[in-house]
Amino acid sequence: MELLRGTLDLLVLEALSTGEALHGFAIQEWLRELSDGEFSVDEGALYPALYRMRDRGWLTSEWGVSEKGRRARYYELTASGREALESERARWHSYASLMSRFVRTDPAAG
Repeated sequence: MELLRGTLDLLVLEALSTGEALHGFAIQEWLRELSDGEFSVDEGALYPALYRMRDRGWLTSEWGVSEKGRRARYYELTASGREALESERARWHSYASLMSRFVRTDPAAG
């Protein structure tokens, strides 16, 4: 399943909202597991999003060693990132509420 445009930032911010620092592959795994394998995020989309959010001040990053003993950049939310998460959540709920007015759960109902 493809992500809707503009939702990747929200999903990454959600992945990091637990307070645990995660590297890119761990974020990909979190998304895949939570969706029961329904979708995955390509590295070509994930890493530019991580860099963009870091440049906005939403994330900090530092190098560390992954579970597999490889060097990896770990990301964490900043205070600004937590504010962005709340804003993105509100925007998503508003969008979903609006869309629910148009999309019927039972198309046969009329």
